[in-house]
Amino acid sequence: MHDDIEKLKEENARLQKIIVVKSDLISITAHQLRTSLSAVKWILKMFADKDFGDINNEQKEYINKALTSSERMIAVVSNLLALNHADEPVVILEPEEVDIKMLIEDTVVEFYGETHKKNIVIEFQEPTCDIPTIQCDKDMIRVVLESIIENAIKYSNPKDKILITLRMNTENNTIIICIHDNGIGIKEEDKKHIFSKFFRAENAKKEGVTGSGLGLFITQNILQQHGGSISLESTENNGTTFFVTLPIS
Repeated sequence: MHDDIEKLKEENARLQKIIVVKSDLISITAHQLRTSLSAVKWILKMFADKDFGDINNEQKEYINKALTSSERMIAVVSNLLALNHADEPVVILEPEEVDIKMLIEDTVVEFYGETHKKNIVIEFQEPTCDIPTIQCDKDMIRVVLESIIENAIKYSNPKDKILITLRMNTENNTIIICIHDNGIGIKEEDKKHIFSKFFRAENAKKEGVTGSGLGLFITQNILQQHGGSISLESTENNGTTFFVTLPIS
């Protein structure tokens, strides 16, 4: 009888671990999908608004259909994120040598359509020193960058600038990525909740921007499992700076 109970406990623990891993995979995949779909949506919107020149009525009709479909898919993915309840998500990392400078540059390009339409500039300043490659899961760190940059764009005003810097801290052998915007900022009382699952600040809700409140929760989890961290400095109505710290090895 005792052996049967122990076997049941072991099986239950195994199933719980599988559920957690699957849930985390859903969250990360959904975030990547939403970012890509948002990029497609903004490019289609630029065509529909004739930013690239005149289009005929038939072309406009098909572009609007594609735009509607992309918006519908973004809503589906957002709902998927909201319904995914992983209390302790576990990221299965696949570390490799990564040129973090190149990864930042590649990630910024993904948002060209969105920033162009909103007339926002993303400036990535060249590091003042050579930055070594780091050991990390490239796809997971891309998710981190996408999540923070996406938020910066969402809550910035037209004609704002988002500034990204990269530096190395030789004292503790880490790299630090700073992402600064001049947007709506975060209230002092909200800062302690900003990395909590499903939390969305009231001033963010008032902007009318859709969100699941999972982006920064997942971001923090990914960084912690890399041995890194995330922190912020922010003033309401005066912008936010996120600091992403990652060990070099």
